Amino acid sequence: MIREQMSVIQIFKHAGCGQQSCRTLKRFIMLAIALMLVACQPATDEGASAPEIANSGVFTADIVRADNSGWRSHGRTYSEQRHSPLSEISSKTVSDLGLEWSFDLGTSRGIETTPIVHNGIMYVTSTWNIVHALDARTGAKLWSFDPKVDKAQAGKGCCDVVNRGVAIWGQSVFTATIDGRLISLNSKTGEVNWDINTIDKTKPYTITGAPRVVDGKVIIGNGGAELGVRGYITAYSAESGDLLWRFYTVPGNPADGFENKTMEMAAKTWTGQYWQAGGGGTAWDSMAYDPELDLLYVGVGNGSPWNHGIRSPEGGDNLFLSSIVALRASTGEYVWHYQTTPAETWDYTATQHMILAELEIDGKSRKVIMQAPKNGFFYVLDRETGEFISAKNFVTVTWASHIDEDTGRPVENKFARYYGGNKPNIQLPGPLGAHNWHPMSYSPDTGLVYIPAQEAPWVYGEDSEYRYTQGAWNTGTDFTLGMLPSQKAIFAALKASLKGRLIAWDPVEQAPAWTFEHNGPWNGGVLSTSGGLVFQGTADAHFAAYDATNGERLWRFFTQTGIVAAPITYELDGEQFVAVASGWGGSYALVTGGVLPTGSVANVGRVMVFKLGASNALPPLPKTDVTVPAVPESLEVSDDVLAMGVKAYANRCSICHGDQAYSSGLIPNLRYSPITKSRQAWQQIVRGGALEDRGMPNFETILDEETVEAIRAYVISEANSDRGAEFYQSFQ
Repeated sequence: MIREQMSVIQIFKHAGCGQQSCRTLKRFIMLAIALMLVACQPATDEGASAPEIANSGVFTADIVRADNSGWRSHGRTYSEQRHSPLSEISSKTVSDLGLEWSFDLGTSRGIETTPIVHNGIMYVTSTWNIVHALDARTGAKLWSFDPKVDKAQAGKGCCDVVNRGVAIWGQSVFTATIDGRLISLNSKTGEVNWDINTIDKTKPYTITGAPRVVDGKVIIGNGGAELGVRGYITAYSAESGDLLWRFYTVPGNPADGFENKTMEMAAKTWTGQYWQAGGGGTAWDSMAYDPELDLLYVGVGNGSPWNHGIRSPEGGDNLFLSSIVALRASTGEYVWHYQTTPAETWDYTATQHMILAELEIDGKSRKVIMQAPKNGFFYVLDRETGEFISAKNFVTVTWASHIDEDTGRPVENKFARYYGGNKPNIQLPGPLGAHNWHPMSYSPDTGLVYIPAQEAPWVYGEDSEYRYTQGAWNTGTDFTLGMLPSQKAIFAALKASLKGRLIAWDPVEQAPAWTFEHNGPWNGGVLSTSGGLVFQGTADAHFAAYDATNGERLWRFFTQTGIVAAPITYELDGEQFVAVASGWGGSYALVTGGVLPTGSVANVGRVMVFKLGASNALPPLPKTDVTVPAVPESLEVSDDVLAMGVKAYANRCSICHGDQAYSSGLIPNLRYSPITKSRQAWQQIVRGGALEDRGMPNFETILDEETVEAIRAYVISEANSDRGAEFYQSFQ
């Protein structure tokens, strides 16, 4: 028998066949190997207790076949459909669904993990990249691993200190950390196999995404485009951690030479000295893989800076920003790309969830890849060639009228771009996107894609004083718009227009089959099942099941805090379980000061597992004191100083502490912090790094004392604004 760990390319070499000349044979052999390995796979004792972990590991065949006992890859299979054939929990039985067990993650920050389940063991991550191995039947903790990340890295993250989960391969668990490491752990003990650095530590890179493992290669990207980095994605040996290949998503400085012909080609679509701010294009989340084609699909992010007029002043599409890029998984070789937003300038990433499926289009079966990226259009592409098939907007879109069917390019509206003399404008979508990282699902049973969609407008305007600052946010976009006292009506209007919905989208007809309106945006990822159900957690602290055919809500459970993560399902001992992680957070919660739902709190991040007939309850919520502390008296400062504070706060502080110093409830509320009363203490924290070990960055090299004091004056002025105690009760 051929060893499963041997790569497909190695098998071809042994057979005397070159890689490029044998792609047809390659497809046949890959399928044959998968079938052979399934036949040779030792049976798993599903009745064994969790500590009696079988020696069988996870390999390609396990992820391809995806039996019902586990959830062995981020999207369940390499296709990332997030659909399960399990049907015990159905539209007819879901009313009997109840909580079987819960596990307290001990965190007060956003939880975005997708649980991984294999051999009765569940692996999850929590804030600061702590990994937990749990008995999937009972929730009993088997082991935990704390990578002890550098918490100062929190200041380099765009969107909270979150993590989307682990990957498994063989008998190892792989986790990627916010401080740029990739770590291999023993799946039975949690002991470290290897721990490597994947980034240039002198640059503001972070990692929040979950790794994928393909044919013994652990694949991971990174984030940091807002702060100024050059994106790339890398494959490492699952066995040793050795770097196997790396693909850069944007070109570097031409004076240094290009890594390959692909980067030389991409550089022709850029102008100016784009490399000074890195260029961006970080691959911070989504991937999918077709084992038959040996194609890895990578979603690429926004530019650095956002503002295309600054980044590439003489124009150009700026490849491969906001693109889906297909790579040869065995080598990292470029195969094709499709750019969803040419000359991206609005933070319209294409890092959102991608799904592989086969659809009947115009009477023919097509192998497709589907994506609903931030820009608001739902795309269907041929995944073999990258050929554009169709695209339609799935929410209200104001930046473009449509996608041209002949060219596959958006037809932009006249004033969509906010530079070159155009005035600031309110636009949909905003940088939070029409669909963010929260995974969608595809049901082969209904033929529908279920999208966690939202409408979150934004005021785009050029930062006329922009200059690149290493380690700081570099967007070239004026974040103060709507924050000045004279513009508070604009800000209030934006907040009032926030919407969130679950959309069942027909990818062939490019039209909604049904929608369910939520109370607001930033709701969780989606799971569909052959029980005729769609599961989704919501920002208003509930986990719910919907009829997959008509959107009727059939069941709901109060989760005590908002859910942003995606659920999974698995079967053990003949029973179906549904699992989801709760924990309010992420960029919406931090930046907009997203209000915690009534009766909920921030610091109860948990894994919750449900099954039919269960009736357990969550622990009671801790009592909270909603008494609003006294605010410091306003400082006597000039309008110029206050304006300086507004601008500095918007560009340096708002990403964590919220627009207009609104508080998310996830981190200390600056309006009521005693630190604001002391100039000395304020300076020690902001410029002295006194709280770096808690995630508060040191801005000494970015902000001078005068500017830091202006920020304090602004925060105190907001604390004394006309927003009263009733509003802030939700934030305590």
